[in-house]
Amino acid sequence: MFLFKTGMGHATHSCFLVALRLFLVYCKSMKALISIAIFLAGLFFFAPVTLASDFDLGFLAENTFEAKLNSNLLVNVFGTTYTVPQAEIASWITQRNLTAYDPSYRSEIENTHFCLTQKSLLCTLTFSSRKENHLRRKTFVKIDASKLTASLTNLAQKVNRDPVDARLKIEDGKVAVFSLSEKGFALDEQKSAEKIRTYLENPSAPDSLDLPYIETEPDVLTATADNMHFDALLGEGRSNFRGSTKNRIWNIKVATERFNGLLIKPNEEFSFVRVLGEVDGEHGYLPELVIKKDKTEPEFGGGICQVSTTTFRAAIYSGLLITARQNHAYPVSYYNPQGMDSTVYIPRPDLRFKNDTPGYILIQTKTEGTELIFQFYGVSDGRTTKVLGPTVLEKNPDGSMKTTFTQEVYDKNNALTREMTFKSNYDSPDKYPHPATSSDLLSEKPKGWSDHEWSVYKKAHNLP
Repeated sequence: MFLFKTGMGHATHSCFLVALRLFLVYCKSMKALISIAIFLAGLFFFAPVTLASDFDLGFLAENTFEAKLNSNLLVNVFGTTYTVPQAEIASWITQRNLTAYDPSYRSEIENTHFCLTQKSLLCTLTFSSRKENHLRRKTFVKIDASKLTASLTNLAQKVNRDPVDARLKIEDGKVAVFSLSEKGFALDEQKSAEKIRTYLENPSAPDSLDLPYIETEPDVLTATADNMHFDALLGEGRSNFRGSTKNRIWNIKVATERFNGLLIKPNEEFSFVRVLGEVDGEHGYLPELVIKKDKTEPEFGGGICQVSTTTFRAAIYSGLLITARQNHAYPVSYYNPQGMDSTVYIPRPDLRFKNDTPGYILIQTKTEGTELIFQFYGVSDGRTTKVLGPTVLEKNPDGSMKTTFTQEVYDKNNALTREMTFKSNYDSPDKYPHPATSSDLLSEKPKGWSDHEWSVYKKAHNLP
């Protein structure tokens, strides 16, 4: 009583009231915090964590989804049907059986101690026993986006088709089409993933889907061929495959067809390996000798370097800028004169050059006897080309040698605009032993060969 009658007592009473008010505000705040905690706990305990990139299908009835996992899926792309096996579909899916709160459901679960399964103190503090009467078990289904994407990427590699330019030829001094252009197609992987998700969510959806794709137009359409103009033979490359085996001759023919009628756009960097494409038995090639590391051995496509060498020479004499070229490991007689060859092997080394002329370049190919010829037609800008060499700088008894040649390009005013020197360093052929085989030798003179060429061939291969 004494305290309340003094000044100090009055001050204490005021502090008490302030403290009481603060406590009430604190309680209200705690209620808000508890509400927030309950909300967050609901999110945490009653809905599984899902990565942002995954497809969350939510809670689905078991009989709704199991049917999808027990059947194959047929997908149609560009008019062709592909089968996605049920095992692959199942690999996309993650299923979790969960106990979740459902206020509209009266629980029949005997052990309703939900928070014991969660092993969380927060759940015990925020989840009332009254709610435990409304628990039910559900199956939560999720699509693993990374696995579905991987499947669609594999499918795209099978079905995607690059656009095909029209192939042209010079006929009686005029441009004519000998191969029509074709549109390209690419699977739309993102929209396809969304369509598959819809399929999995819908129990009545048929087990067949038309997947969306994107069309791409070729650079050179058949309809635009009449507008193409080639007023000059820019340059020509030649090489002789005399003495080649029948498999080698066949491979030269198959590879040459990839380049006949090809158009190179202005300012485009030509890549021999890109145009060549895959080299294997499925693409028409036969086994023949190729130079690999420290030996010479049979492999699909042996002889393709006859084509790359001839292409290289055509680019040189056309005055084009060479951006990548590599000589063979040792001198090969098919590429005489030595020093003007170009070896290729997928993916490298590659032969590359740039079309720095005003218009398209049209490649025309032909053979005359055992001579392979590449001709580059285009629009002349008045340039002229001089080739100095090739010159043998060093030749050793073991067959190794060093060579050089120079390309000089002059403009229409006869001013030198480019000078490029190509040096080649060849090892001894003895470092790359050949296998002993004669199963692929020619048994009779090919059409177009002279008696002399046939005689040289038989002598080189010890034929009767």
